[in-house]
Amino acid sequence: MNTPTFSRRAFVKGGSLAALATPLLAGTALAGPRQTPDTSATGVALHWLSGKRPAAFAGVTWGTPWPRGQVAAGSGFELSDSHGHAFDLQSWPLAYWPDGSLKWSGHALAAHDATDVQYILQPVAQPAAAGKPLVTESATALVLDTGPLRCVIPRQGSQLISEIRRQGQPALLGGELLLRVQGDPDQPVQETRHYRSEVREAVVEQHGPVRAVIALRGVHSAADGHSLLPFSVRLYAYAGSSALRLLHSIVYDGNEQEDFIQGLGLSFQVPLQAPLHDRHVRFVGANGGLFGEAVRGLSGLRRDPGEGVIAAQRAGRATPPLAEPVASGLGYIPAFGSYRLLQAHPDGFSIAKRTASGQGWIQAASGERAAGVGYLGAPDGGVVFGIRNFWQSYPGQLDIEDAHTEQARVTLWLWAPQAQPMDLRFYHDGLGQDSHAKQREALDITYEDYEPGFGSPLGVARTSELELQFIAATPSSERLLAIAERIQEPPLLLASPERLHAAGVFGPAWSPRRAGEEALESQLSWYFEFYRDEVEQRRWYGFWDYGDVMHTYDGDRHVWRYDVGGYAWDNSELSTDLWLWYYFLRSGRRDVFRMAEAMTRHTGEVDVHHIGPFAPLGSRHNVRHWGDSAKQLRVSTAANRRFLYYLTADERTGDLLRAQNEALRTLQRVVPARKIGQQAAADPQQVNLFFGIDWGAVAAAWLTEWERTGDDAIRQRLLNGMRSIAAQPHGFFSGSADLHIDSGSFQRNDSGQLYVLHLSAVFGLAEICGELLQLLPEPAFERAWLDYCRLYNATPEQQRQALGQPLPKTNLKQAHARLSAFAGYWHHDPALQARAWAEFHAGEGGIPRPNQRMREIAVPAYLHPVREAEPVSVIDQRSGSTHDANLSTNAVAQWGLTAIALLALAGPAR
Repeated sequence: MNTPTFSRRAFVKGGSLAALATPLLAGTALAGPRQTPDTSATGVALHWLSGKRPAAFAGVTWGTPWPRGQVAAGSGFELSDSHGHAFDLQSWPLAYWPDGSLKWSGHALAAHDATDVQYILQPVAQPAAAGKPLVTESATALVLDTGPLRCVIPRQGSQLISEIRRQGQPALLGGELLLRVQGDPDQPVQETRHYRSEVREAVVEQHGPVRAVIALRGVHSAADGHSLLPFSVRLYAYAGSSALRLLHSIVYDGNEQEDFIQGLGLSFQVPLQAPLHDRHVRFVGANGGLFGEAVRGLSGLRRDPGEGVIAAQRAGRATPPLAEPVASGLGYIPAFGSYRLLQAHPDGFSIAKRTASGQGWIQAASGERAAGVGYLGAPDGGVVFGIRNFWQSYPGQLDIEDAHTEQARVTLWLWAPQAQPMDLRFYHDGLGQDSHAKQREALDITYEDYEPGFGSPLGVARTSELELQFIAATPSSERLLAIAERIQEPPLLLASPERLHAAGVFGPAWSPRRAGEEALESQLSWYFEFYRDEVEQRRWYGFWDYGDVMHTYDGDRHVWRYDVGGYAWDNSELSTDLWLWYYFLRSGRRDVFRMAEAMTRHTGEVDVHHIGPFAPLGSRHNVRHWGDSAKQLRVSTAANRRFLYYLTADERTGDLLRAQNEALRTLQRVVPARKIGQQAAADPQQVNLFFGIDWGAVAAAWLTEWERTGDDAIRQRLLNGMRSIAAQPHGFFSGSADLHIDSGSFQRNDSGQLYVLHLSAVFGLAEICGELLQLLPEPAFERAWLDYCRLYNATPEQQRQALGQPLPKTNLKQAHARLSAFAGYWHHDPALQARAWAEFHAGEGGIPRPNQRMREIAVPAYLHPVREAEPVSVIDQRSGSTHDANLSTNAVAQWGLTAIALLALAGPAR
């Protein structure tokens, strides 16, 4: 079916609502699965993720799903609160159902006094007439006007923003990116090279009356013309708002042996006119504390200026006229024009200040964690500035310079110049692994898949969120803390788990919490909270690390195996991302969303190569996120990132999804399983793919692109792949074949061999195939997939009857219980559903006896007291014996996904 593509602008401006069809859940085109038609009203109740009204609200963007056939493409929308008050709304399509109706819509709500905790989103026949766009364009610049702010953004040059005016008065000048790079820090003498942003492209990505998005792309350039670190910065603004959000992404393109980043940040100038004693500096602690001083302090002097003066200065108000002798003696009171907040570690920050360049720094304060939010200004206005996840992404730094002059400078350092330089070198020298045989031997020892040249960070990326808010006066403590809370915890509107489920999105293998599921729900909650708390206990923080978790525990040392080959960082192994997202869909919990969000940001950026010979593949788990030589689609898969895109309408995540559309072409050169026998296709127009971990990722990317655009060519490639897998002699059990890249069709694998890989279905294939059967009905593919689901955990005799021989010894049978459950669900087969529960509880290849027991490890067994999970019983796949083992992220993620799926597909827990 050729589904039309609608532009965002057309969606906002035009179209009428066709007669609403009876809502159909995904999957109703097929006779197999159970049907539960949604007969509810078309309006959707939305709530704040935090469960409360957002602090210092400055606008919000979110995504909402709709059941198949309910909302016609081109429809308009209205948003109202519980009192019936309607709001200006900007809307656009995010995804379509196969019939062309809207599946996901994106929405933007402007800044207003957010006094309600719930809203109603309603499709309407006629969209409201579009208002005046926030952005006007000229040949040389873009002008963004929110009402309170007027921002001038040059199309090219060193400045991201040349000027911001608040209510007509200059508030910011010369906003630019700064980069400092040095050579090998192990050498005695180093020269620092200075770079500035060079914008090469400025594009208005969203041109609406409520929300504007401007994308700036370029590189950091030195005076000699050398460039480094390509960047993209998206500027987000809402009508009526005095805040500007910046989403900053960099890609590392340096030589890790020579280019050590010493500082990376955003810098701008702030005009100041008030007397020095009426200029105010603020820093916010993550504990809700405040550091507040004036550039020229008047308290503590030998001559008391008076209670009224001190009270006004402390509160940030203009001081009353100064009396003598203080008035004539101001020149003898030092004015501290420079302040520096350094978060060098997640458990420690310091604030220092000095009067001017060339003078000494003095220690002003210290603490554990800073919120990464500061303020500089006066009673007639100033700027609040902040970096989200500041202490979590250490080392960070906030600088204020020259605040004693008419033009101060503020720099938000994403990598602190006062910290050690960024060292991205591999952590060992190869250990003599100069041959395939030695690399296989080493893999057997440390689980690290090493190969010379494959451990380079070339192409890895990092995205950071920054915010600026321009205000009319030095804020009260309460208001500054509210702004800081918003920066660190951006508001988000969402539908309930029940409404998300009723829309039929993200497949059938999940359901909201229901009565009677308390035992499994308790264990699901415990496993999540264990990892949430481990992030804090183990300090899994840092610029390149925040968002990920570790792979395997070392009970002997009472640490995770942070330094052991392939056992260190998890890098999405066995779908940790999917576990968190499906648990969020089920629970609606704020803390689950935030952990899943941080993981998606990390795994989509740091664990994937975005340029270079490995782009856009991801890297298998390793001590270094990018260090493993297995560059694979299973890590970069779109399956892990669709949730964040659809729930938040985030453009950067949309870029990462689209980058995966042709990722399979890289596999022509970088064969992921070359060390275990996978061969490159002989035909340059083809690529060899496994039907599971490879094609599952390809299918996720193509499915997402088809949903987003309605592109029939993508749909046909996807359908060709499905049909040609089904046409294999043994379907999915044929294992792999050469795929023609342009058509998406597999060649026939006539080897006659059965091939089953225990990893095939545990990197998103099961979840994506569940959606494909609903969205692209293809009887042969349906049979092939259901055969795989039914037979993987079947008895050898059942396998022999169906395939002519039993399957080679399989693994991860507990995880594959959800495949059994899916087949039972689709075929309405209670016996198969009961088998799935039995497989799950047996726990083979997983966790047979989950528990919630923790134990205390006291000093001196470890550096400090820690709480660790008690070992659990597992079944050895080789011997069949049961033994105790430490908790494994792989096992927990698959246990969680399987529990959630069985509760949805196999009826009540048995």
